[in-house]
Amino acid sequence: MTNPIQVQKFLGGVDYPADREKILSVARSHGVDQRIIQLLEKIPDRVYEGPNAISKEIGVN
Repeated sequence: MTNPIQVQKFLGGVDYPADREKILSVARSHGVDQRIIQLLEKIPDRVYEGPNAISKEIGVN
């Protein structure tokens, strides 16, 4: 199961707006769980304006 606290913690460290590659880079540098990395790899490659948009894409609120 995806840990919403871990997701929100690392998403707060992303400088927005951010694209998928930037989000993945920050996630990897923060040691985010591999399951979350796999979810992030599947989000649409577009620019995200904030953490809520990413949480919605991966199904973590």
